[in-house]
Amino acid sequence: MAKRKSRNWIILLVVAGVAASLVYAFWPKPIAVDFGSVERAHMIVTIDEDAKTRVQDVYTVSTPVAGRLQRVEVEPGETVVGGESIIAQMLPTNPAALDVRTREQALAAVKAAEAALELAVADHNRAIADKDLSDLDLQRTQQLFDKEIVAQAALDRAERVARASDAALDTAKAAISIREADLANARARLIGFDDDPATAIATGEGAIPMRAPVSGRVLRVMQESETTLPAGAPVLEIGDTSNGLEIVVELLSSDAVKVRVGNRVIVDNWGGPNQLGGVVTRVDPWGFTKYSALGVEEQRVNAVIEFSDPWQQRQSLGHGFRVEVMIVVWEDQNALVLPSSALFREANDWAVFTVVDGAVSKRMVKIGQNNGLQAQVLDGLEEGETIVLYPGANLVEGAKVEQRVVQ
Repeated sequence: MAKRKSRNWIILLVVAGVAASLVYAFWPKPIAVDFGSVERAHMIVTIDEDAKTRVQDVYTVSTPVAGRLQRVEVEPGETVVGGESIIAQMLPTNPAALDVRTREQALAAVKAAEAALELAVADHNRAIADKDLSDLDLQRTQQLFDKEIVAQAALDRAERVARASDAALDTAKAAISIREADLANARARLIGFDDDPATAIATGEGAIPMRAPVSGRVLRVMQESETTLPAGAPVLEIGDTSNGLEIVVELLSSDAVKVRVGNRVIVDNWGGPNQLGGVVTRVDPWGFTKYSALGVEEQRVNAVIEFSDPWQQRQSLGHGFRVEVMIVVWEDQNALVLPSSALFREANDWAVFTVVDGAVSKRMVKIGQNNGLQAQVLDGLEEGETIVLYPGANLVEGAKVEQRVVQ
């Protein structure tokens, strides 16, 4: 009998333990969540985009005349002084190569010029002889006129002949000069690569210096090697990266309408240790179509940003460098904010779960600005209230919650 009673007590104890375990296992436990708070803080709303730097005024140095450009010795990054620094030199172009027919024609022209020069020399000699004779005749006539042997008319004719002889001699001299020039011109047509004038050109005699138009730094050299170029061919570019550097950013047209001239800009991820400051100076009124990396057609608008920090803080930045800009379109130094991750939609409104005495309560809120991390609270919450971050579908009104412990 005693053994049976002991067995019953053991069974009762086992049943009670199982029941207690089941009650403990299925008893509602607080839901582990992340807590946040409503507080006063500095809040900004920005438009973030990739951008690139550029020099405001880029000067392209071109060849002034057609000729042979000597090798450009300046390197990108070198500092030049406007009107003083010689950045390149040009030479006259080498004479063109002569084919057989052209050379024969030039040789014939040289022979004709030489014959014409000989003829001019002969005419000059004849003019000298005529002048000598006319001078003698004038001298004799003058002596006879003094002795009253000949009339005044004879003396006048002798003087006229003498003057005509002088004019003929001057004409003969001028003809020789003309024929000599024609001969030099004909011989110049025979100049080739192997002649002395071409060799003089190759050695750099008579080089035309090209000076920097403005002071600044050489941005890039488009033509470094020696070559023959036509007039107006670009050689290199010069710009002022210290005072003339700006940022151009391509904004979505829907974002561009929110940007105003004078908006503050934060320049980040440019390679330096600190962020840089800037100011929007222009938003273009003209948009253009551009395709994104995913092939999506977008309407973009260029905006220009000017650096507000001194050049010494960004000396390493140059023309065409990539930067990231954050254009501040709204800012409040003392806004009532909550983490954006606490918000969820309730119909067409925003709602949050507040925590009071370990239980959650749904609260409808009115939200102003939202930058993705923080949201401005206009109505529905007070500073210091505790809220639930990342609310899940298992949260209901009155549910018990506790702070999640990070392992």
